[in-house]
Amino acid sequence: MSEGDSVGESVHGKPSVVYRFFTRLGQIYQSWLDKSTPYTAVRWVVTLGLSFVYMIRVYLLQGWYIVTYALGIYHLNLFIAFLSPKVDPSLMEDSDDGPSLPTKQNEEFRPFIRRLPEFKFWHAATKGILVAMVCTFFDAFNVPVFWPILVMYFIMLFCITMKRQIKHMVKYRYIPFTHGKRRYRGKDDAGKAFAS
Repeated sequence: MSEGDSVGESVHGKPSVVYRFFTRLGQIYQSWLDKSTPYTAVRWVVTLGLSFVYMIRVYLLQGWYIVTYALGIYHLNLFIAFLSPKVDPSLMEDSDDGPSLPTKQNEEFRPFIRRLPEFKFWHAATKGILVAMVCTFFDAFNVPVFWPILVMYFIMLFCITMKRQIKHMVKYRYIPFTHGKRRYRGKDDAGKAFAS
C-alpha cells in the first residue's frame, strides 16, 4: 500500500481539497439543521411550501406522475413510522391483552416514544420533496401512465394502512399526540399544579 491510498488523503498525508470541501459543506449543512431544530412551525411551513411548489410544477408540466406517486408512498411510510411507538407493544405481549399505557392513577407512567422522531420525519420528508423536484428535470422519470389509477391506488393504500394503524392504536391504547404538558404556577397557587 503506497502513501496516500486511504480515502480522502493526498500524496503527502493531508486531506485532499475535495475531501476538505465536502467535509466543510457537511459541517455547514449540519450547523443549519441544528439551528433550525427549535423552529418546528417554520420548518413545516417551508416544507409545505416546497410541496406546493412541487405540485404546481407537476401540474404545469403535466407529467412525472410516477415520481409523485412514489413521493406519496414515501411520505405515507414516514407518517406511519411517526405514529408508531418505538417499541411495538405487540412484540412484548406478556398477557392475552398485551401491554398498554397506564389508564389508572396507580399505574406506572410510560411516555410515548416515537419510532421516527418529529425532526427526522421533517428532514426525511423535505429531502424526499427535493429529490422528487430534481427528478422532474429529467425526462427519463416521466413515464407515461394513466394518473387516475395511481390516485385510486394511493387512496386505497392510505385508507387500508391508516385503518390498520388506528386498530393497533386502539388495541394497545396509545395516542401518538400530546396536547401539552403540565404547567406549574409559582407562588400564586401555593404550589398546586393544574393541567392545561
